[in-house]
Amino acid sequence: MWEARLEERRRVAALLESEGQATYEPAQDRQGTLWAGEREQRRRDALTRQEGWLAQQRDEQDELRTELWLAADVSQRLRAIAGRAGISPEQVLAQLAEHARINDSGMVTVEPFLPR
Repeated sequence: MWEARLEERRRVAALLESEGQATYEPAQDRQGTLWAGEREQRRRDALTRQEGWLAQQRDEQDELRTELWLAADVSQRLRAIAGRAGISPEQVLAQLAEHARINDSGMVTVEPFLPR
């Protein structure tokens, strides 16, 4: 890190000497302005990636992951339904959960639907 700072100081000193200037004017330093713009873009990209990662973390907190053991006959029916729909049994269960509703008496109901 210190080597990069020293090299930058030398570059600015050479720029000032070649331009005959006593003070550094960032607007006159094309290379420094270009690098500053690149640094700013990298910072914005990093912030965007971090925001995406945080959103993903929030989404994962809301997800439910479970291991489910089904009786053989239920498992066979689920596999048959999934096979006819061209999707995995897990996808059928996820869609089943999407369509589940709780009525006023607390009963869970699922209206008929076609797995997609």
